[in-house]
Amino acid sequence: MIKRLQKLIIKEQFEPGVIGLIINPFYIARKGLLNSIREMGKNITGRTLDVGCGTKPYEKYFNSTEYIGLEVETTIHREVAKADYFYDGKKFPFPNNEFDSIVTNQVFEHVFNPDNFLFEINRVLKKDGTLLMTVPFVWDEHEQPFDFARYSSFGIKSVLEKKGFTVIEQKKIAPDFSVIVQLINGYLYKISSKVRVIRNIVIVLIMFPLNVIGIISSKIFPSNKDLYLDNIILAKKVNDL
Repeated sequence: MIKRLQKLIIKEQFEPGVIGLIINPFYIARKGLLNSIREMGKNITGRTLDVGCGTKPYEKYFNSTEYIGLEVETTIHREVAKADYFYDGKKFPFPNNEFDSIVTNQVFEHVFNPDNFLFEINRVLKKDGTLLMTVPFVWDEHEQPFDFARYSSFGIKSVLEKKGFTVIEQKKIAPDFSVIVQLINGYLYKISSKVRVIRNIVIVLIMFPLNVIGIISSKIFPSNKDLYLDNIILAKKVNDL
């Protein structure tokens, strides 16, 4: 029973439904990512590499024939990640032109050397292969001290084009009033996290109603395309580096 409950809670972290609306302080951000990945994920086919795979929460939304997870070699990743391969954070352990598609979700902001990272993605991806990337635009510092950058929609597009990709589709997550609500929930979560009981009370009594307000307000107030949570990009490799 306890294991089943733990599994449900983990699922609701990345694939939030009605229960996630109540218990997930990051419901707005995660629901937006989930919906966009569901929509764009059908373009991820063939042999797929998930760079920074974590627990592979979105694997089932891709049309891959083979799905391989890659993580940086750390003790914590060895313990919790579902990676098939680990690497030193510099060179991917694969030959050139090995994959038909690559996924990297909320990873790029943690990369200290983005030029090298994108070089490696380009190198192991086949010509005309597909890249699906998500990266935050507005978010608090997290996983410190390994949080190095934020990217605007123009910035991430330019970076990818300089590394041999053309952007096919680009979407902004929560470009409306719900971005404000999500940031408030993020603030409340951070300041209440030191005491678990207090955090859980705050989640149910304050963050849950705010999640509902965020959903409703996104339907009522006009959108603002200049302020949003995350970028999600579908790109195609057009050139080798």
